[in-house]
Amino acid sequence: MKYFITGGAGFIGSHIVDRILKEGGQVVVYDNLSTGQINFLESAKTNKNFELIVGDLLDKDLLNTSISGCDMVFHMAANADIRHGLENPYNDIEQNTIVTFNLLEAMRKSNIKRIVFASSAAALGEPEQFPTPESCAVPIQTSLYGASKMACEGLISSYCEGYGFEGYAFRFVSLLGPRYPHGHVFDFVKKLRHDSSKLEVLGDGKQRKSYMHIDDCLDAIFLVANEKRTALQSKRNYQVYHLGNPEYIKVSDSAMIIIDQMDLTAKIEYTGGRQGWIGDNPFVFLDVTKIQSEGWSPKNNIKDSICETVDWLNNNGWIMENRQ
Repeated sequence: MKYFITGGAGFIGSHIVDRILKEGGQVVVYDNLSTGQINFLESAKTNKNFELIVGDLLDKDLLNTSISGCDMVFHMAANADIRHGLENPYNDIEQNTIVTFNLLEAMRKSNIKRIVFASSAAALGEPEQFPTPESCAVPIQTSLYGASKMACEGLISSYCEGYGFEGYAFRFVSLLGPRYPHGHVFDFVKKLRHDSSKLEVLGDGKQRKSYMHIDDCLDAIFLVANEKRTALQSKRNYQVYHLGNPEYIKVSDSAMIIIDQMDLTAKIEYTGGRQGWIGDNPFVFLDVTKIQSEGWSPKNNIKDSICETVDWLNNNGWIMENRQ
């Protein structure tokens, strides 16, 4: 098998690269390196089955040439800056939705039919049901990022219906673990490294979030999209899965775990309000019954995942310098 991985130099994508190479597959990484880290591919670059193409998904000619000969696509590339999405609203439309259409067209032209898509819990806006199942009502969107991700899901499912694609959309909670590049754990560690006496927390700290470890995420993806291929047993060759932990944590408690893990005594200062910013969902808790019914269960709890991520960030301070 030869796999085409968009955003393969990113957090999730680079872990997918490593897993495929470990299992003997061939990998073509396609990444514009706008947020991806070439350091994440240091091990992969020594493997004869690895190829890196630095390119943008807006470059249709390069995309069409690069994807030719591949058997399956992992679409991990995206503009993931939810917080600042309103400052440049076209980014989410262009870097999430338009590029997904370009990718689907390139797949169609090269007769590649199987795609795994990194969607997001943000695509659910602020749902009314918790834990939130895949069958929840189509949501009112609260962020441009979430809206763009839901639009991508619509495009992919349409190609499954119209062109016989086999599609998998995974709505993640925030992921943790080695190579973690952004999010509140990243922000808190960075702030504390700058000033260990205090920690500013956006919002009131009562926001409730579910997180999962990157390894648990990959276990779920490969189980249903590579091993079981569950979409082939569904009516429209398309499956959506919610991926997360069957638990959640308050941001205030997460902040205390991070402070303790860094062996500090920082004072926490809250900015107030139920949200940290516009589009910040104050409660993220997904129903993972569907993926559990396939035989998956997470091996890592939230607290341990936070602690491991804090340690990795402290041992790899370069990533904070690279993301000013």
